[in-house]
Amino acid sequence: MHGNLYGTPRRPVEEALAGGRDVLFDIDVQGARQLRTSFPEGIFVFVLPPSLAELARRLKGRGTDATEVVARRLDNARRELAAAPEFGFWVVNDDLNAAYDELRAVYLAGRSRPGCRPGLLDAVRAKAEA
Repeated sequence: MHGNLYGTPRRPVEEALAGGRDVLFDIDVQGARQLRTSFPEGIFVFVLPPSLAELARRLKGRGTDATEVVARRLDNARRELAAAPEFGFWVVNDDLNAAYDELRAVYLAGRSRPGCRPGLLDAVRAKAEA
């Protein structure tokens, strides 16, 4: 949608996950949809701009993109906002520290899911019985 095509080989991701490591992707809606197909147990966070007006101000303020590129990115953002309900969590990128805290909270909560802690319940039960 943004005019770029990216991809990540599946095997290194699976190896990292099998090794107990977390994998973080910074991707657009289309990439998230594809990733959800391969890794439905993932945690999917939609990072929202504070407003479309603020997003426009930020994009223009960078001074790195041509006017038509900024216009295309804003059009894409409008369409992608419609997909926000597909995501399990929303974080507003307004105040950097607050956004970081929210994202960290989502991460920590996700790491506490039973599927991410195999053997924990058995270990606790074994200690209780010892």
